[in-house]
Amino acid sequence: MKKLSYIILMTLGMVSCKKDTLNLVPQTSLSSSSFFKNAAEFNQALTGAYTNLRGVAFMGIYMDEMRSDNTFFTIYSADRGTSTSAEAMAEFIDNNISSQEPNTPGNRYGNDYSGISSVNIVLSRLAKSTLAQADKDQISGEALFLRAFYYYDLVQHYGGVPLQLEEVTNIDGAFLPRNSVDDVYNQIVKDLTAAIPLLPVVKTFPQSGRATQGAAKMLLAYAYMSKPTKEYGKAEAALLDITKMNYALLPDYASVFDPTKKNNQESIFEVQYKIGNDGQQSDFIWRFIPKTTNSEVILGLRGTNARGGLTSGGWNVPTQEMVDSYEQGDLRLPASIAVAEGTVANEVLTTTAVKSPVGYKPTPGLGYYYFIKKYLHPPYQVEYNTDDNWPVFRYSGALLLLAECLVDEGKNGDALQYLNRVRKRAGLPDLAQATKQNVSDEMRHELAFENHRWTDLIRNNMAIDVLNAKGVTMKKLYGFLLPSTFNVTQNRLIYAIPFRELQINNKLTQNPGY
Repeated sequence: MKKLSYIILMTLGMVSCKKDTLNLVPQTSLSSSSFFKNAAEFNQALTGAYTNLRGVAFMGIYMDEMRSDNTFFTIYSADRGTSTSAEAMAEFIDNNISSQEPNTPGNRYGNDYSGISSVNIVLSRLAKSTLAQADKDQISGEALFLRAFYYYDLVQHYGGVPLQLEEVTNIDGAFLPRNSVDDVYNQIVKDLTAAIPLLPVVKTFPQSGRATQGAAKMLLAYAYMSKPTKEYGKAEAALLDITKMNYALLPDYASVFDPTKKNNQESIFEVQYKIGNDGQQSDFIWRFIPKTTNSEVILGLRGTNARGGLTSGGWNVPTQEMVDSYEQGDLRLPASIAVAEGTVANEVLTTTAVKSPVGYKPTPGLGYYYFIKKYLHPPYQVEYNTDDNWPVFRYSGALLLLAECLVDEGKNGDALQYLNRVRKRAGLPDLAQATKQNVSDEMRHELAFENHRWTDLIRNNMAIDVLNAKGVTMKKLYGFLLPSTFNVTQNRLIYAIPFRELQINNKLTQNPGY
């Protein structure tokens, strides 16, 4: 199987989207009869549908990780422009007029539907094609997985959404009313059930980056455990199947995220990036380190991220509570978090040293900021141009999700082995029992800064209590937080349907509380 290389087929209308509104009926896609003639062209279009995974990873930084108790942000008083909508999400004062630019958190909804549109075009044309059955199976298996993934992202963040399951060829098919949450989960399960027998079981590493049976079973287990009527037995079966595949924990936690070890034996699915000048690079670490004018101390490359907006530094900053929550001796703490120390003026750090958070004591007279170290792999050659992939599903996460599932079934004794396997790699002693709380705590630290914590809290019915408690702490620390912030209610467990979408589709209704 060829390595996955992302290609956006804008000229064919495969992933066409205007800046202000999602173009659900791109005219160029209606005259692309010269395309889709062979397996290579179908795979080109399918590869285009993978590109939207990057939007999910990017937007999850602000909408999942910062929304949780793991991280917050460093306010930048000098520029209160485009960053305020992302800040509002972390403060729980966001609304349906959040930023509408294509590369900002407010466009997650449109990003997912862009991916779904691309997949539906592939599936529609595939049904009419004369490709060999083996090619049809491979393409449809991956396409169905991607559609399920994007719908899972939508239902998790917006609730029930329109189920668009066909290629859009006319106006009537473009604008649909919302389906129920149950409808969306049922479709996710249906797509994954159809995809799984068509997808390969990974046998060699590094993997190609394409969807596999392991990735589909992981997503299926999440769906069974997240839907309104839980189906833990089915989730358990899917997760147990993953333990019989060829995945394994790498001996060293930090090496899991090493760009030279992409798609390794612990990886079940990750979003692909490639350093270079063709637009496929990642840039997470530039956003995660503090705003600084001498980035070479941290990154090995002189540059600046001391600007406003989402391209600045100071986003997704680990909270002190997060740092303090690690058990003594947890090897994941120094692998996941670091401390940048130096002099601070107007929230911009002139960095003098990078230190471990383990037992850290601030140096008198100096300021400091925590930052996520997991994606720090210097030296770099160009600003905002890194080679790091984004992890989506990892084998350690499958083991912990299985432990969670077993606890929810009342099989706490069976869960313990999976919980302790992950703890052993982290350098921690075995626990005597598995509980809902200690499994949740383990997932928090194992999957820290991978965009899981927010939805994990919701799935375990912990989000309201945990995030209101975070609000109490944050308001004591930061005087800029208004009294209206961190009023976390049931309505705030999903986001508003973006105002733009309500304008272009009058069949949509808004979520309660927005």
